[in-house]
Amino acid sequence: MVKAYLRYEHAAVFGVVVSSDSNICYDNTGKLILAGALEQLAVWNVKQGRCVQNLAPVVASSSSSSSSTARPAVTSLACMPLSKSLVAVGYGDGSIRIWDIINGTCETTLNGHKSAATALRYNKAGSLLASGSKDTHIIIWDAVGESGLARLSGHRDQVTDVVFLEKSKKLVSCSKDTFSRVWDLDTQHCIQIVVGCRSEIWSLDVDSAEEHLVVGSADLELRVYTINNNLQGKFSIPEIGNEGMDDSLKRSQCNILSDLGGLKRQSTDRVATIRFDDTGCFFGCQVSGKVLELYRVRDELEALKHAKRRRKRKIEKAAKAARKNKIGEKETCDEEWECQDEDGIIAADKFDCLQVLHLKQKIRSFSFSPIQLKKNLVATVAISLHNNTLEVYEISSESIPRAHIIELPGHRSDVRSLVLSSDNSLLMSTSHNSVKIWNPVTGYPLRTLESGYGLCGIFVPGNRHGIVGTKGGTLEIFDIGAGERIKVVEAHSGAVWSIAPMPDGNGFISGSADHDVRFWEYELVQEKDSAAKTLSVNNVRTLKMAEDVLSVRLSPNAKYLAVALLDSTIKVFFADSLKFFLSLYGHKLPVLCMDISSDGALLVSGSADKNVKIWGLDFGDCHRSLFAHADSVMAVQFVLNTHYMFSVGKDRLVKYWDADKFELLLILEGHHAEVWCLAVSSLGDFIVTGSHDRSIRRWDRTEEPFFCGGGEREKVGSII
Repeated sequence: MVKAYLRYEHAAVFGVVVSSDSNICYDNTGKLILAGALEQLAVWNVKQGRCVQNLAPVVASSSSSSSSTARPAVTSLACMPLSKSLVAVGYGDGSIRIWDIINGTCETTLNGHKSAATALRYNKAGSLLASGSKDTHIIIWDAVGESGLARLSGHRDQVTDVVFLEKSKKLVSCSKDTFSRVWDLDTQHCIQIVVGCRSEIWSLDVDSAEEHLVVGSADLELRVYTINNNLQGKFSIPEIGNEGMDDSLKRSQCNILSDLGGLKRQSTDRVATIRFDDTGCFFGCQVSGKVLELYRVRDELEALKHAKRRRKRKIEKAAKAARKNKIGEKETCDEEWECQDEDGIIAADKFDCLQVLHLKQKIRSFSFSPIQLKKNLVATVAISLHNNTLEVYEISSESIPRAHIIELPGHRSDVRSLVLSSDNSLLMSTSHNSVKIWNPVTGYPLRTLESGYGLCGIFVPGNRHGIVGTKGGTLEIFDIGAGERIKVVEAHSGAVWSIAPMPDGNGFISGSADHDVRFWEYELVQEKDSAAKTLSVNNVRTLKMAEDVLSVRLSPNAKYLAVALLDSTIKVFFADSLKFFLSLYGHKLPVLCMDISSDGALLVSGSADKNVKIWGLDFGDCHRSLFAHADSVMAVQFVLNTHYMFSVGKDRLVKYWDADKFELLLILEGHHAEVWCLAVSSLGDFIVTGSHDRSIRRWDRTEEPFFCGGGEREKVGSII
């Protein structure tokens, strides 16, 4: 008889402020910031510090054993001009969706690219949308008619940026193939190839008057081009041969872009993003490191004065060198004047570095605010950082103060451990410098507590306190209600890899890299400076092991203690006398996680050798070894009072198993990076998982039954 199971489906994702795969942009009102948060489009109100909308594409659930299909991540954003609500969003699968951020609805979906859409740009009227992709193609879309107009092919590598030239009806694109191309939108052909950069080009932009185009690459200089908007007639490129000066002059005269020279950057890292503000008076150059450079555009008169001073200094320098080398000063001066252009203006005369912003973390993207709310401000800039943070700076000519920051709704780095309270009302997550308490239903952060590098944790009975084991070997005790760390106990000399609560609720066990397994009891201690008693822990027993302890578990009846060691074995001891009982060996690499079923009959272990093994605790025999994941198994846990279990691994998957029948029931896809940790509710009605992508995902059990048999069993068998 085929057994029926209840399906788990993806219910919520939280903990992500901004992901590093996408750019950010202001909406046209300047009050909201749009950011890619993995597969979601997050709409942030900066002043309030809250997320107004979380928009994600709907993916139909599959009827196969894989119940949840991973949604593609957001890779690019562009706001439609003259519209307060419409935003174009490019995804990792090549699709482009037009979202209404006010109503929270997807207006249309544009499919044309075969891989991730890496560049999006509207024209000023908002009638045309240009998209560039990793598939090297550029597609011009009719934003009103919701259809494709042209596909432009010519680049040989990923298209990194595109921009419209409204006055001349042209499009300029850049690519990692080191070329910039100018496209005629009427003929849909490339009319100019710019070969000014020696390395991959990552970004370009044009000022609002369409006079100058700035291109950024890994070179130490920004390339600046003047735009010739007065060209008429057909464009023709002379054949390559014995060309004279007249042919070169004719060729340069029919070019849309003319080289104005290089603009030396302050940073040596490659350029990531270049953007002008709406006034065209400033532009920002963001590199792949921690620096944002802000440049001012000089007006024509100021640029001429700067060019005149530069020429004067150059002539004086040449004259000084001539006197040293006994060369005629007049001859040298004549040569210098002949080397100058007609107007004498180069890129260094036109642009001036105004401010350089140095941050503590790497910058992913930035965006200028379309409105200026305060006086004496040059610009307001929103910056997304690689550590899951949004910051807003108000830039003046003298200082760059930070105005707003959004960081509380997420961790700065990987989510390393998750634990649910006994009533499933609280979720505790640990990271490299903080502990966060969440409402697992709403995904709202309730507390953020400063801590060490947390690797594991538990709730103390009563759910008022939490204990975290850190990489430094300490046990940190937190008062959740007060939102503070009340005690730090020097517990081990190595990293505390695992904590297991005792079934009677009187204490817990910790396992560490210092080869010790320690038994702890809770106690109330009265501090000298306070009349109130605070929670503390006392070490009552210690079990010495021969190797690093990676995981510890107590059986629910407190009879057995299981210890996973670095030598790939699991040692089972009697918990009362600490006498040796069993040695479970068979894994080829260290066991990273394990769990014991509620009835104490089964022990399941997950290892770096990608296998999950199911053991019987009565005789220590291996019931079955399952090839569970394509990479290391990071966490396993039984559903309470059942022999169903979940496993997560570095292959980004969450898997649901029947440990009695040794069958894979469900594959839950959703994470965009390695999954580090797992927590199952006491009722088994939902699970939460934490990942390297900084997201915490909740998977809910539905009332929809499914059967693991027939065609699905064949598919599962092929996977195993």
